[in-house]
Amino acid sequence: MSRTGSSKGVDNKTVPGWKGTIGWLATPQNHDYPAANSYLRLLFDESSAARFVKRLLNEVTEFKAKDIFRASGHSLLGVSNSHVKKDKQKIEHGQELSPLLLVRDTRTSKLIIADGYHRLCAVYMFDEDAVIPCKIV
Repeated sequence: MSRTGSSKGVDNKTVPGWKGTIGWLATPQNHDYPAANSYLRLLFDESSAARFVKRLLNEVTEFKAKDIFRASGHSLLGVSNSHVKKDKQKIEHGQELSPLLLVRDTRTSKLIIADGYHRLCAVYMFDEDAVIPCKIV
């Protein structure tokens, strides 16, 4: 079961003439949760990171790519990054991407992209208004 992100054709400077859709898996892949835990352990103690990951097993919701970037404060990575390039190629070939795993950091009022930063950057190149499935705590 899959989801499709924004389906409008988008002409922009990064991907001129691209008119495809961005496909999404219905749920994150199994390896996404340990990756999120690994990243969160850099920001929080081990038990807090584990609690966040456990809570990420909730329902999928959706946010626009540009809003996720604004809330996170992160910069956009370009295709010179090998992971972004790989995700961009997946989109171009119609492969489905895994939803993002997000954590609201109430201490800083910032959004933490626990897993999916490179996917987000790749999607943004196609459509900053793309609706992205996410799990968020």
